[in-house]
Order: sequence, then structure tokens, then C-alpha cells
Amino acid sequence: MKKQARAAERRRRRPSAVATLAKWTIAIAIAGLAVYGITQYGGVAWDEDDIRVVDFSSLSADAKRTALRRANSARCTCGCGMNMAQCVATDSTCPIREKNVEAIRTMVREAI
Repeated sequence: MKKQARAAERRRRRPSAVATLAKWTIAIAIAGLAVYGITQYGGVAWDEDDIRVVDFSSLSADAKRTALRRANSARCTCGCGMNMAQCVATDSTCPIREKNVEAIRTMVREAI
């Protein structure tokens, strides 16, 4: 009787092949989504969709990434603490917003 009980206990503890496969599938899917998200991020917080007042259409993908990285790393000088891209994308009341827009347009011209 004890032998049968121990065998039944071992069968209950061991995950089925389907459960193991499901766990691995979920883990791989999560890892794949993380990699996809990282590759889509491109290293910029504020992209061309956020900075609609500047036209990035003339740039190749690499040049666009370069210009966006520069816009995201340059600081707004009004004292708000934001970067240029963030300022242009979110703060229409910034006293030097137009200067920042022109600076980003210059970055786009230089990236060509």
C-alpha cells in the first residue's frame, strides 16, 4: 500500500509534458516580446511621432536615429530640465520652444 501511495505521490508532483511545454512557450514569448520592444525603442524617448513640427521624412533610418538621439540628448535651456525633444513634444508654452524646433530642424539637416 505504501509503495502505491509513493508512486501516486511522485506522479502528482511531476509536471506533465504539456505543462512544461506551456511554461517554456510562455517564457520564450516573454523574452521575444522584450527583445522586440528593445529593438523598436531605438534608444530615443521622444520620436518623430512625438515631434510632429519637424519633418524627418527626408532621412534614412540611420540618419533619423542619429537626429532623434541628438534631440533627445540636447537640453532645453529655459531651465525646465527637459531635453529638446521632450520640450518640443510636450510644452507648447516654453518661451524658447521655437528656438528648440529650429535647433532640431538643424539637427535633421546635418544628419542628411
